[in-house]
Amino acid sequence: MRRLRDAENGCPWDLKQDFRSIAPYTIEEAFEVADAIERGAMDELADELGDLLLQVAYHAQMAEEAGAFGWDDVVDAIVSKMVRRHPHVFGDWSREAFVAGSWERFKAAERAAKGATRKSALDGVPASLPGLTRAVKLQDRAARIGFDWPDVGGVIDKIAEEARELAEVADGGTSERIEEEYGDLLFVVANLGRWLKVDPEAAMRRVNAKFERRFRAVEAGLAAAGRTPGEATLEEMDALWNAEKAREKKSE
Repeated sequence: MRRLRDAENGCPWDLKQDFRSIAPYTIEEAFEVADAIERGAMDELADELGDLLLQVAYHAQMAEEAGAFGWDDVVDAIVSKMVRRHPHVFGDWSREAFVAGSWERFKAAERAAKGATRKSALDGVPASLPGLTRAVKLQDRAARIGFDWPDVGGVIDKIAEEARELAEVADGGTSERIEEEYGDLLFVVANLGRWLKVDPEAAMRRVNAKFERRFRAVEAGLAAAGRTPGEATLEEMDALWNAEKAREKKSE
């Protein structure tokens, strides 16, 4: 990365980049790592992890050029943090003493030491997170100070309520109102994932993969009959879809 960013002999494209321009690639590479894991593609995972590691090196190099910090500082920071947050492994705490809330207490102490006092319990949740992930983190922060349903039943009832409100505006409502009500529904569905300990982003990746797999089976079935989806009826495609669904369940 130092050679790529070398002012005299480096790559012109790499030299043009800054933190903001590289950040989208960093996010993309993290998702590609998650995708390889979801697909069980171990042959691809090493390569994707390398791509993600390169992003860390890229940011560290730009920071070093700016005199802010360098690669060693990045590594030292995470090593120190992991040691500090795991006193039951690296220190003299027993495993029993490291209760569920310990991690958050350590993080709070670190923020206080840095002078990062929060005005709101929601401060510090990055706006750049994927929408569903950020929704869960916001809800989790609010829940820590008691702003939460007493049980999962309340969340499910709220989903039904939001679905009714969306149905009411879906026919004739303004696009802004429809978007708002749709967002309300997604927000509560994300909260249900939090209650069920299901990552909504992971769940969406899995269901997207399932849809793609089954739709490709529909296309393959039609192609075998010398037809295309544009030439088939919805009933015919549904039949092929259900056949693939039954095949999958049988092989489980």
